Amino acid sequence: MDSPNATLWHPPPERIAGCALTRFARVARQRHGAPQAEGSAEAYRALHGWSVRQRATFWSALWDFAGIIGHRGSQTLTDGERMPGARWFQDARLNFAENLLAGDAAQAALIARDESGARHALTRGQLRAAVEAAAAGFAAAGIGSGDVVAGLLGNKAEAVIAMLATARLGATWTSASPEFGAAGVIERFAQTGAKLLVATAGYRYGGRHFDCTPKIAQILQAMPGITALVLVDAATVPSTAPSHTLHWPDLLATDPARAPALQRFAFDTPLFVLYSSGTTGRPKAIVHGAGGTLLQHRKEHLLHTDVRAGDRVFYFTTTGWMMWNWLVSALASQATIVLYDGSPTFPDQEVLWRMAAEERIAVFGTSPRFLAAVEKSGLRPRDSHDLGALRTILSTGAPLAASQFDHVYEAIAPDVHLASISGGTDIVSCFCLGVPWLPVRRGEIQGPGLGMATEVWNEAGAPVSDERGELVCTAPFPSMPLGFLGDAGAERYRQAYFARFPGVWHHGDYALRTAAGGFVILGRSDAVLNPGGVRIGTAEIYRQVEALPEILESLAIGQKWQDDERIVLFVRLRPGGTLDAALEQRIRQAIREQASPRHVPARIVAVADLPRTLSGKLVELAVRDVVHGLPVVNREALANPESLELFRDLPQLAV
Repeated sequence: MDSPNATLWHPPPERIAGCALTRFARVARQRHGAPQAEGSAEAYRALHGWSVRQRATFWSALWDFAGIIGHRGSQTLTDGERMPGARWFQDARLNFAENLLAGDAAQAALIARDESGARHALTRGQLRAAVEAAAAGFAAAGIGSGDVVAGLLGNKAEAVIAMLATARLGATWTSASPEFGAAGVIERFAQTGAKLLVATAGYRYGGRHFDCTPKIAQILQAMPGITALVLVDAATVPSTAPSHTLHWPDLLATDPARAPALQRFAFDTPLFVLYSSGTTGRPKAIVHGAGGTLLQHRKEHLLHTDVRAGDRVFYFTTTGWMMWNWLVSALASQATIVLYDGSPTFPDQEVLWRMAAEERIAVFGTSPRFLAAVEKSGLRPRDSHDLGALRTILSTGAPLAASQFDHVYEAIAPDVHLASISGGTDIVSCFCLGVPWLPVRRGEIQGPGLGMATEVWNEAGAPVSDERGELVCTAPFPSMPLGFLGDAGAERYRQAYFARFPGVWHHGDYALRTAAGGFVILGRSDAVLNPGGVRIGTAEIYRQVEALPEILESLAIGQKWQDDERIVLFVRLRPGGTLDAALEQRIRQAIREQASPRHVPARIVAVADLPRTLSGKLVELAVRDVVHGLPVVNREALANPESLELFRDLPQLAV
C-alpha cells in the first residue's frame, strides 16, 4: 500500500485559536474536567478519549455549548452500556425546525441555484414565514405528530420548506430525488405509510427537461394511503390525485396563523426516514430521531467543520442522499445554505467553481468522483476563479484517493482544510471526519468524531493500528437509528449492525487506522477481494489505477476461479482511449509498486460505463453477481441498470 502519508497542510495558529473546537475544549475543561491541552494531535486524542469515556457529560456539554433550543432535562443517558438499548435525553423536549429557523430575520438563510442559471434567495424571516404557511397547509390536510410526509423534489427551496414544515408539526419527513424511477420511489415511500406527497412536475438535468407527471400518477395509484398532494411547477393535475390537492403557490398562500402552536417534542421523535442503497435487496427504511440528528449535526458542523454564523455552506447533493439532510441542518449554525439543482458539469465543468466564487462559499462539499473529474480535465479552479472565501472542502461518498488530495492543494486551494469524511445513511452522520486542530495527511481521514468510539478491529475482535480490519463503534451515540420500519422486535436492525460483534456497531467498512490516528477506508467489507485467502479492499486498487491519466474510473471484483478467487479490474477510459498492452502493463506496474503483487488483477477489461446507485456510488456486488451468472436483486436501486449488460458473458473472463 502507499508509503506513510505526507502532511499536506497544517492549520495556521490563528485558525486553531479561533475555531469552535478550541472554545469548546476550554469550556469542557473549566466546567467538566476535560483534558487541559488543546490545538495538537495529542490534545485531540485526549479530548476524544474523554468524550467517549464521559459520553453523557460530553453530549450534555455539547447541548449547552451549541445552544440547542429546548429543554435538556436531567436524564442524559440511561442504560449507557447497552448497544443497542441505550437511551438518550429521555426527558428532553425540542423542535427541530425551531432550532434551524432561529436567528436574525434579515440574515440570508438559503440560496438556491440551478443549471439554467436561475437564483432564488430567502432570508431567515422569509424562510420562517414560508415554513409557517406550509405547516398551516399541512395541518389543514390532516398532518400532525406521527404522520409521514414524502417529498419527490429537486434540491430547491421547496424541499427545505416542506421538510421544515413537517418537522415543525412533529411529523416525519422522507424524500427521494425526482430522477428515481417510479418503482424505486414506490419501493421506498410505500414502507412509510405516507399521508401527504409533495412532488415536482419535472426537473432539468444536463440541459434536458424530464416530465415527472406520469411518475406521480403511478405513485398515487400504488399508494392509496396518500390523502393529500402538493404539486410544484405543475400545469395539470394527475387523474389519480386525491381530492385534497394544492399547487405550491396556494400552499404558501395559506394563512400562517392557522398553523398549530409550536410544540416541543421528545428527543426520539421520528424526524427522517432514510433508505439504504437497496443493492442487496429491498431498501431498508431507517428511522432517525429529531434530537439525535440535531445534536450530531451541530457537533459536526460546529466542532469538526468550524461552520460559523454567516458562512455560506454548500454540498453537491440530491434530496435522495443523507448529505442533503446534513446540509440543511447547517441552518442551526446560523449559516446560509447554498443549494444547487442539476448537473455539476453543465453547461461546463466549471459551473460549481463559478458558483463558489460568486456566492463566496466558505464550505464546499463534494465527492471523490467530482474531484477526480476536475483532476482529469486539467482544470485549475484557483487560476480562473476567486476562491478566497473558501476555508474548507469536504468529500464523501467514496474513499478520496491520495492523488486527489494533491490536486486539491495544487490546483484548487493551497490553504484549505480538506476534510475527507466517512459515515453513512445508517447514522445520518460520520464516524470519522475532519478535525480543525490536526494536519491533513495525504490519503487519510483526520480522526474519529468526538463522542464516537470509532476503532478498527481484526477478525478476533481486537482493536488494531496500521492493520486492515473492520470499522466499528464500541459505545452508543445519540444518532443511532430508532430502528427500521416494518422490523417488529428489531431483529433486522440487530442483524444489520450487531451480529458480527455482539454489543458493538459493525459498520461494514474495511478500514485501517494509521499510527497518526487517522483512518483510511479501503472499501465496503462485503466487496472485499480475497485472492489466495488475503483480504484486499477495493479502494486500495482504485487509488493506484485512477492516478493514471488515461483512466476515468475503475471497479474491481473477485471472480471465482479454479477453487480460488482472482481479481478482475474493469476500467472506464477517457474518450478515444484504448486499453492496449502498454496501458495494461502500466496499470499492473502501478498497482504492484504502490500496493503489492497480491493486488495485481488477473484480468483487466475496458468497459463503456460502470453501474452506480442513485446517489452515485459504484456497486461492485451487482457486477460480481452478473459475472457469476446470478440475478441482480434490485435493479431499481441503480441509476444506470442498463450498464450491467456490459459485464455479462465476457469472453475475457472465460479463460
